[in-house]
Formats: sequence, structure tokens, C-alpha cells
Amino acid sequence: MSAAGSADVTPYVGRFAPSPTGPLHAGSLVAALASWLDARAHGGRWLVRIEDVDLPRCPPGTDALIIDQLARCGLAPDASPEWQSRRSALYAAALARLLEQGRAYGCACTRAQIAANATRMRHGELVYPGTCRNGTDGRPARAWRLRTDGTPVEWFDRRLGPQSQNVEQSVGDFVLRRADGIDAYQLAVVVDDAEQGITDVVRGADLADNTPRQIVLQRALGLPALRYLHTPLVLGADGEKLSKQNGAAVLDLAHPAAAVRQAARQLGLPLQSTALPDLLAEGVQAWRGMIAGFPNPNPP
Repeated sequence: MSAAGSADVTPYVGRFAPSPTGPLHAGSLVAALASWLDARAHGGRWLVRIEDVDLPRCPPGTDALIIDQLARCGLAPDASPEWQSRRSALYAAALARLLEQGRAYGCACTRAQIAANATRMRHGELVYPGTCRNGTDGRPARAWRLRTDGTPVEWFDRRLGPQSQNVEQSVGDFVLRRADGIDAYQLAVVVDDAEQGITDVVRGADLADNTPRQIVLQRALGLPALRYLHTPLVLGADGEKLSKQNGAAVLDLAHPAAAVRQAARQLGLPLQSTALPDLLAEGVQAWRGMIAGFPNPNPP
């Protein structure tokens, strides 16, 4: 099913899916606001999913803090939030299906072995060379990978336009379950989006490169295609992307309306209202006008 076809018959459902490795920062609020505005502009539902599948990296209480930060900015989800850490059975079932289909396989390689055999780099990381594609030679599997092929993945971004990537060449057979037993982000997000009925993903441009892998997984699992919109990155004074890894400051919510107004400006929406409800309503109208100029051949 095409992205357009799935949306034509299914009401809009969007989501914001933060990882609770730290509180929201200014860049996080931009992503949350963009996804909320897009859902509201299309008369759809907006959900929040806490992506805590990697629990060791998630300090206790950070999830509740994020939900409170969103609420203070007037961004309340239309259903109770979901937690990835409570959904491991869904991921296990999806991996089992892929193994039954021959689309996934066990990998016995250590990082050192991958480094010794890899010949390609991607974003500074070694591309897995397919060492265990035809078996592990009796070694126990440490991780589980998706078997990719050379078919280019073509998709449409509502802001960026047509996109294409050969996942096999660019990424290789990527991990579905890590050697430490934790389900990988790509598998979890694809399963969650389908199970929650998500139709539209609005997120930062740094995640656009994940989209082809997620589309490959959707197709392998027979799941509906989604629509995607990737917003410009929010950069710090040093020109680097604002992120928790780069030490971005915790979102200052002494004046929530001011924080939302600044986030809207980062999205190209120079809003004027001062009261938070008026500001959000103005933002929805401004977002409708802005996305009307995007290269979207199949609007919801």
C-alpha cells in the first residue's frame, strides 16, 4: 500500500516519540511542536510514545518530567502515553516473523571482527560486511540482523521531496536485536508506529536517514506505509545540532508561551500571540499556510 493510499482511508494519527535519556531541550520542543501542529492542522490525533527501549540509558523519572514539560507547553496527547519498555513481546513477535521468512538472521560477530572485515564506512561507522549472512560456522548468535537487498528504497518527504537510498549499499544488514538483548530502535519504532495506527511521522531532519530502513522493515512485516515530514535541525551557537549528547541546556519553561513562540520561530512561524492557547491556535493556522507550499503531491 502506498503512503498516499493508506492515508486516504485512515484518519490522521501523528506522534512525538522522545527518548527519556534527559529532559527536553529547545530542539526537542521544536520537534514536538511540529508534530503537534501537523496533527492539529489536519484535524488528527497526536500521541506521545516514550522510547525507553534502552532502559539502562534512561534515568528514572525522566519520562514523567518530559510529559510534564509537554503539558506545560500546552502539548497534551490525545491518549495516554505508551512506553517501549512495556512492549517487548511485540518486538519479539516481529523478529520471530522475520526469522521465519528468512529476512533476519543471527550474527556472531564482535565489534572487533566487524572492524577487521568491513571495507566501507558510513557516518564514521563501519558498515557490516555480511559475514554471517550464510551462517555463523557454529558460533552462537550475539545479535540479529535484517537481510537487505540491492533494491533502492524510494520515498517522498513532504518538505524535502523525492528521496532514495540503497539500504544494502549505504547501511548493510542492520541490527534488529543487539548483542546485549535490547531490541534495536529501527525494529521498535516500526512495530510501534503500526500498532498505534500512526499515519504521519513529523520529526527532525537528522532522522531522515532512518526512514529507508524503516520502510524496508514495514514492507518485510507487511505493515502500512506512512507519510514523512522532516523539519530543519535546530543548531546551537557552535553550529552543531542541539542534542542531549552535545550538552544542550534543559528547556527553560519559566515562561512556557515564550518557549513555544521561540520553537515556532525555529520552524519559520513568526507568531505574535502572547497567551499560550492563542499562540497554539495561531500556530495551527500558520502551519497550514506553510505546509501548503511544501512539495506534497498527496495531502491528507
